[in-house]
Amino acid sequence: MTYDTIILEYPADGVALITLNRPDRGNGVVPELVSDLLHAMNTIEADFSVRVLVITGAGKQFCAGADLVEFKRYLETQHAASQEPYNARVLHPVTQKLATSRLPVIAAINGGATAGGLDFALACDIRIASSKAKLGETYIKLGLTPGNGGSYFLPRLVGSGMAAELALTGDLIDAQRALDIGLVNNVVEPDELIPAAVALAARIAERPRLAIEATKQQLRQSWHTDLQGTMNNAFWAVATLTYSDDLREGVNAGLEKRTPVYNRK
Repeated sequence: MTYDTIILEYPADGVALITLNRPDRGNGVVPELVSDLLHAMNTIEADFSVRVLVITGAGKQFCAGADLVEFKRYLETQHAASQEPYNARVLHPVTQKLATSRLPVIAAINGGATAGGLDFALACDIRIASSKAKLGETYIKLGLTPGNGGSYFLPRLVGSGMAAELALTGDLIDAQRALDIGLVNNVVEPDELIPAAVALAARIAERPRLAIEATKQQLRQSWHTDLQGTMNNAFWAVATLTYSDDLREGVNAGLEKRTPVYNRK
């Protein structure tokens, strides 16, 4: 299927690549992009041969957050008494989908990632940045507070003090600074970004699917519970995986000193 605002490709075995494709608007989010992105992710998730998703942007920006032209139109037509924020209607479903997808999601941050666009990247499991990327929790410059998950993700990734500095100043930081504070996992040259992200995704995709999904779920659940709760979740996850064909294959391959061949579905 083709989309108007995104491009969906499969660059490696087990890997899907979604490119936000509104470069003339900084890949700013509009309802059509949300619809396309959610449809594509649902399609990918239904295909169990896909194990990892990479998401990036076309042109010079990863994502500028809400499209300000659309946002202005919304503010002019929405009655204030309704108390319905634009981000809840448009941005939140994508953040929720990225965070809760069965697939590990890698953000390949090719350029500017600001406000809701940065929050999209924060909702992903891994972030790789181009050396030309600029990142900023810039809501406050518009008179807003982080509205798309940034106030949840930022403190967990960079600590409360750095999260407060980024959110209260709205300052842009470069890729190296983002790496230094733990906001991104790696920084590469622009022409290496997609190959590096796809190569990492392909390495993950080689692992057994059920274990990949359980590991993402375990890591996410650990944000919401204590050690005992985490151990309880791990107990049931391991119990579920114990009698899988992939575990048997992994054990046998280890004993036979060979590379395991996992089920690709």
